[in-house]
Amino acid sequence: MDNDMITLEATEKLDKAVENLEKKFATVRAGRANPSSLDGVVVEYYGSMTPLKQLATISVPEARQLLIKPFDKSCLNAIEKAIIASNLGYNPGNDGETIRIVIPQLTEDRRKELVKQVKALSEEAKVQVRNIRHDALEDIKKQEFPEDQAKGMENDIQDLVNETNKKIEAKFKEKEQELLTV
Repeated sequence: MDNDMITLEATEKLDKAVENLEKKFATVRAGRANPSSLDGVVVEYYGSMTPLKQLATISVPEARQLLIKPFDKSCLNAIEKAIIASNLGYNPGNDGETIRIVIPQLTEDRRKELVKQVKALSEEAKVQVRNIRHDALEDIKKQEFPEDQAKGMENDIQDLVNETNKKIEAKFKEKEQELLTV
């Protein structure tokens, strides 16, 4: 593995870490309806656990409302139970055809709780970044490059890590702002 490969691999992994963080942030709701907030909901459907988005279309008819239209109406009750069990704080309304979820206004305490959750997610991402840096530095040591070349590569990796940590911090600040805005 040459020096470009190590740097390229580290870059790809770091980009993936930021991407994963963005996906996790999308599931944290901020008082507005967002279909991705239901991504983690799994429904027991004919004996197997199935992601909700495979069983229904999820739309946003209004700013603070989600509409879930199952492909198979027989699973309406199972979907409703799964949403309640998912502990998202949603109270689904079942009209026999669809399920409507009115997103409640967030209380200040709940907003602060969500900010803590987002902070923990960004810390997880930073740990992931440190692990990627550690692996890249190990790869450099294994290759036994000349000392000056190895130092240069280590500096390049550190620059990538610093850049990624800045991105993570910016994403956190952005999400924190979104959560605290009433």
